Amino acid sequence: MAQTIRRFPQLTLNTDGNRHPRENTLVGITAVLGLIAFISAFFYNLHLLSSWTGLFGIVSGLWGQFVSVTTAERFVLMISLGAAAIGFYLGIAHGGLFGGVW
Repeated sequence: MAQTIRRFPQLTLNTDGNRHPRENTLVGITAVLGLIAFISAFFYNLHLLSSWTGLFGIVSGLWGQFVSVTTAERFVLMISLGAAAIGFYLGIAHGGLFGGVW
């Protein structure tokens, strides 16, 4: 009798079977910048960190969307891009890119 083997799906960004080091690097950079911007946006004194990391996260996320190959890359990029945008907007609201420096 044939048995069915159930495997858990692999968590990978390369769903097409090919390697994409440039695209995966952009996904990682955007995820880290988006996470830093999102978390630091909830602290009023960290508006410089949240606004700059949010800005760089938005730029890297949009570039990653432009060169992305697989749907998994685009999914992670959109979540990270949203987090970076929220961090950027709250950082701007709390004092901006140069608030208090000049």
